[in-house]
Amino acid sequence: MLRYIPTFLATLVVATQLSVPIAQAAASDYNLVLVETTYPFGDGAVLELRLIDTRTNAPVEGAVIFATRLDMEPDGMETMTSTVLALPGEEPGLYRFSADLTMDGNWRFSVAAKVQGEPETVQAQIVLEVLP
Repeated sequence: MLRYIPTFLATLVVATQLSVPIAQAAASDYNLVLVETTYPFGDGAVLELRLIDTRTNAPVEGAVIFATRLDMEPDGMETMTSTVLALPGEEPGLYRFSADLTMDGNWRFSVAAKVQGEPETVQAQIVLEVLP
């Protein structure tokens, strides 16, 4: 009977280690922010978006940005939209987009991001102002 005790203890240790949850970040640990929130009216505006890890205040690179939408919902015109095109980034954690800002007023930039290794999607709705 005594010879089985070391095997039992080793099995118990392994089982205990496997049952301990691994801490992962949540979507709330990240923040998507526009570098500028005021733009002039016109075509070819470049929207620069930063993805920040709020625990370290460090930029997050390599995220997959998707579900971008630009509309005038803040001014009650959700159907007034503009196409958003991804542009190459210039620095880590900076994601760039081109859009035609065809009307002055308040626009909503909705965006979602998947951070590598994180199960949750990071989402933001950012209001920007277009001046005449």
